[in-house]
Order: sequence, then structure tokens, then C-alpha cells
Amino acid sequence: MTATGAIAPATGRLGMRFERAIWLMPAAFTLHIAEEYLGGFPAWVGTQMHGAMSIPMFAVNNAVFMAILLGVVAWAAMSRGRTSAFVCLAWASGNLFWDFWVHLLTTVFQRVYSPGLLTAALLYYPISLWVAWLAVRDKRLGRRGVVGAFAVGLALLLFVMWAGLWHFHVPAA
Repeated sequence: MTATGAIAPATGRLGMRFERAIWLMPAAFTLHIAEEYLGGFPAWVGTQMHGAMSIPMFAVNNAVFMAILLGVVAWAAMSRGRTSAFVCLAWASGNLFWDFWVHLLTTVFQRVYSPGLLTAALLYYPISLWVAWLAVRDKRLGRRGVVGAFAVGLALLLFVMWAGLWHFHVPAA
């Protein structure tokens, strides 16, 4: 309990609350974009995903995605409400958790390194799971809320890929 009699959120052994941990997501996103750029991700999209992505498109897309991520993280950090936590996890799961799976699966099935896999595996995946766990622990969302947010995040990622990489067409096999 706090001095005012309110129940203080649990901090557990890791000592970090959801509202602070979510700031790790934009930091991981920054490192991930650097890895993708240095690894030639826009060219990889053309050769491996049969899509089209120029370097300016890569820069603009990631700037917009970062702005949205920063906005939803700031909202979730300040509001303490369920809606902001849901929106934050939905957007972030599409950009982090599900992006990890895209990088991993394309690397495995195409047998060609997907630029961004290293940061996705070392940062995106564990941070996403930890933040989701913190959302439940700190009572920002229940388990079903987290699963729902991640489902919305998957739908957002698939839509962004369909729109951005394949311009609303189905890629040829």
C-alpha cells in the first residue's frame, strides 16, 4: 500500500512496471531498423518476398511506424487504462512479436538470412513476451486482452505487408 492507502502495483523481482518497460519497444525498434538498413532489407524484399521497397519507402514507412509506436507507448505510459494498453500491445505486437516470426520463418524456409533477424530474435521476441506478461501482472489487461491485442497486431502486420510490399496484390508463388 502507498502512503495514501492505495494499492501499489506489483513490481515483482524484476522491479519494472508495464508503464516503464514499454519504452524498451521503441529502443528495440530503432536497433532493428538499423540492422535491416545495414543488411539491405529493401533489396531483400524484392529478391526474397517478390515485393517492392525502395530505400526512401523504407525510411518513410519506418518513420511513420516509429511515430505511431512512440504515440501509443506514451499514451499507455500516461493513461494507465486498459484501452491504451490494448492499443499499445496491438500495434507493438505487429511491429515486434509478429515481425520476429516473419524474419525467422522467411530465413528458415528461404534459407537466406532475413535482415533484421538478429535484433528480432534477441530483442523483439523477449521484450514482447515480457511486456505482455507485465500487462497481465500489473492488471492493465487480462490474458484474453493480451491474446486479442496480439491477434489484432497480426492482422495489422499482414495488412501492412499486403499493402506496402505487394500493393494490394497477392504475390506469385
